[in-house]
Amino acid sequence: MSLVTEDQLSHTFAALADPTRRTMLAQLSKGEANVSELARPFRKSMSLQAITKHVQVLERAGLITKSRDAQWRPCKLRGAGLRDAARWVEQYRMFWEESFDRLDAYLKETSGKKNPKDKTDGLKK
Repeated sequence: MSLVTEDQLSHTFAALADPTRRTMLAQLSKGEANVSELARPFRKSMSLQAITKHVQVLERAGLITKSRDAQWRPCKLRGAGLRDAARWVEQYRMFWEESFDRLDAYLKETSGKKNPKDKTDGLKK
């Protein structure tokens, strides 16, 4: 990955690290929403100014876009923003799957062997 992509990846993961922003992304996955709509679940615990800052972080990370239609400023999920993060995670998913496959093979191999402490050798008591 290039240096620019690495930096963008850092912004993406930093944005995803916050549960408020992940909740906003989940809401936007159902369709566009303005900042007030995104703020609704957090009305009692967060100011509109704080919500706006979260939206700006998501926008800088390339995870959402905000457009302007008169007074309406809809935010939309930007799927391409998650693509690099998904590719990065995918590398490690393959690593873990290979590790689990090796562990599974090892367990199958060792489970077929008799326990040397077992003196009954399958005899009934």
